[in-house]
Amino acid sequence: MNYKMIFYIMGQILKVLAFFLLMPILVGLIYHEKHVFSSFGIPFSITFLLGFFLTFKKPKDNAVFSMEGFVSVAASWIAMSVIGALPFVISGEIPHYPDALFETVSGFTTTGSSILSDVESMSRACLFWRSFTHWLGGMGVLMFVLAIMSSNDSRTMHMMRAECAGPNVGRLVSKSSFSARILYCIYTGLSLAEVILLLAGGMPLFDAVIHTCSSAGTGGFSMWGDSIGHYNSVYFEMVIAVFIILFGVNFNLYYYLLIRKFSLVYKNEELRTYLGVIAGATIVITANIAHMYNSIGEAFRRAFFMVASTITSTGFATVDTDTWPKFTQTLLVLLMFVGACAGSTGGGLKVARIIIIIKTGIKELKYIVSPRAVATVKMDGKPVEKDVVRGACNYLIIFIMLMCTSLLLLSFDKYSIEEAMSAVITCMNNIGFGLRRFGSAGNFSGLSSFSKIVLSFDMLLGRLEIYPLILLFGIRRR
Repeated sequence: MNYKMIFYIMGQILKVLAFFLLMPILVGLIYHEKHVFSSFGIPFSITFLLGFFLTFKKPKDNAVFSMEGFVSVAASWIAMSVIGALPFVISGEIPHYPDALFETVSGFTTTGSSILSDVESMSRACLFWRSFTHWLGGMGVLMFVLAIMSSNDSRTMHMMRAECAGPNVGRLVSKSSFSARILYCIYTGLSLAEVILLLAGGMPLFDAVIHTCSSAGTGGFSMWGDSIGHYNSVYFEMVIAVFIILFGVNFNLYYYLLIRKFSLVYKNEELRTYLGVIAGATIVITANIAHMYNSIGEAFRRAFFMVASTITSTGFATVDTDTWPKFTQTLLVLLMFVGACAGSTGGGLKVARIIIIIKTGIKELKYIVSPRAVATVKMDGKPVEKDVVRGACNYLIIFIMLMCTSLLLLSFDKYSIEEAMSAVITCMNNIGFGLRRFGSAGNFSGLSSFSKIVLSFDMLLGRLEIYPLILLFGIRRR
């Protein structure tokens, strides 16, 4: 294990984080909030000095293999969360550190679960930092570091594998750093487009930036207690719903559009399934809740937004879903498991992984009926590598095991099994809201500090897709 290189990578990431900690200070100065100098200045100093110390001398042995890549990513995410919580504590806006840590992990992992019952009382600087962690976590701070690194060898690929979500990761171009730059340019371009459209509809600039940061990271933090429902605007809801669906698409497909390889986008099975599930779930839920609204149009409006918010793991809300029929609530829980596309900012198991698992099950059934038959799992008309198939199945098994363990640990808080299960599901799938007191109209403030730490770990597990954290805490010297 090349520990020196792991610490060096962490140092690079911390220096970038320190730079981003300056942005809330600028926001605070604009809104005359003097507390930002201590609230964000102290974490900035700590982060920058620590990053400078760790990168003062580059290791002679700069080899980065799979283990180093996964461990450095997991350790960096934990370090970012621990430091990112400090501004909330120092400002006194979230004085209890486990609460601040939960909120920060929820931000960086783009989960959107919150312990705040009065978010509207927060300062503008802290509101910005809270949502900006979504934007940073959506594409990943490490991806930003890779985008500015000049390395063009295979070392960065191991880090990209740990940072990017999905059953398989590949470079868009020959150099990993160029791939990261392309992805970040697309990510930034979509973000700017959403800000412009929200401004065009009359949303104030600060509000537009806050909700765009949350949309881009498919996180769900809002500056209002009633989320997007605060505006009661069809235009805002449709703009945000469309963009969170776009951010839930594999970003590689946008690159193919840019280079005019339209056939690769059209043939993408995951994209077709993703859009098909959204359309089908919207139609079914609209029919199920139509009796609750004055018109089919209004029912469709509510259903479409909540389906988009749930499947992409965003967590924005326009209604209290606990008032909807049980069938619809159950369908939304299933959408939480499905999630968005691989290679997107969305959470969940990922559509590609679900497709592979279902096709693997069908293949096994065919084998039982006809042992001599030769069947392969295919996606986009091409056979899927056995390693990818095995990885998808193993991921589901480990995911369920960890989910059951977390559920057992949460049982100490004496919540109902339905509520505890929904809390674990929403955190491990990075959704943001669950059922009952953890629903779209509730929050996680009633949990004990122990449960908040457990769920914070679950959020990191979901965002990093399990393996980096397991490798971090299961390190053995080679």
